[in-house]
Amino acid sequence: METLLDRAHLDRQTFGDADLAREVLALFAEQCARLMPDLVPPRIAGADPAPEARADLAHTLKGSALGVGADRVAALAGRLEAALRAGDGEAARGLAPALSLAVDETLALLSGPAGRPQT
Repeated sequence: METLLDRAHLDRQTFGDADLAREVLALFAEQCARLMPDLVPPRIAGADPAPEARADLAHTLKGSALGVGADRVAALAGRLEAALRAGDGEAARGLAPALSLAVDETLALLSGPAGRPQT
């Protein structure tokens, strides 16, 4: 299973600048908060009304996660994107809860005692 956060990757991406790392992680957390409600909507009966739009959101999340080293989120977002683009609603429904959990766990890892991202 992929790691939640590859801190060595984050350090390389931010040139070892802890303040920049905190800023980048805060932006990642904000993006997760914006994307997840539409990416992992509540389960409703019937066909997915917007699989292409959700695939685009998954792609965006995957790229952001790769940028900060959130490996598990990136992997699951990539798998969800592929399932949605392939029209595999069953696989997408199965991946959505795992992605949601990975995002929650990653954000919990990032949150410090004051609720701000830590490196």
